[in-house]
Amino acid sequence: MGFIKMMTYFVLFGIFVYVFCFLFIGVNSYLQYKHKVPKNADYIIVLGAGLKKNKPTLALKYRIETAAEYAKVNPKTKIIVSGGQGKDELISEAECMKIELIKLGIEEDRIIKEDLSTNTYENMKFSKNYIKDNEKGIIVTNDYHLFRSIKLAEKQGLHIVGLPAKTPTVILPTAYIRECLSILKALFYDHI
Repeated sequence: MGFIKMMTYFVLFGIFVYVFCFLFIGVNSYLQYKHKVPKNADYIIVLGAGLKKNKPTLALKYRIETAAEYAKVNPKTKIIVSGGQGKDELISEAECMKIELIKLGIEEDRIIKEDLSTNTYENMKFSKNYIKDNEKGIIVTNDYHLFRSIKLAEKQGLHIVGLPAKTPTVILPTAYIRECLSILKALFYDHI
């Protein structure tokens, strides 16, 4: 087989994988909008999404705003902000989310910081420490990320539904591929 032919197959395979990922994540994201989010959930877990020094990225900003909207209408729901501190971040993602939620009018005593996690699996594992056995909750993350997040939470024994935050258009092409690879990794390690 010639080099050109091999490269053609490789490129076509890459396009096929990307389209499959896009459709899989897209359909699962759409399905998250079809279920009813319960009122007065016991808790919300808001997942981190990176910082620019000590400020939220646009993806994280959308997550924070979505959580705040729900929290304002459901004042008894506790909020678990989950995310550690990256190498180039001045504070933890959890601390940033707490600060931003307070700015949006959420009472500080409702917010619980989980600031040890470095990935979505750890977000669920460590957040579980703040949740009682029979409590029902909501997970807030960008829509493309909900399918895996919910599966990881369920594997930890959490009773949870998703509340999708908008995904910034600029990150969609890479987010879908990255998410597909993350799902495969989670399956490999038996996390979902």
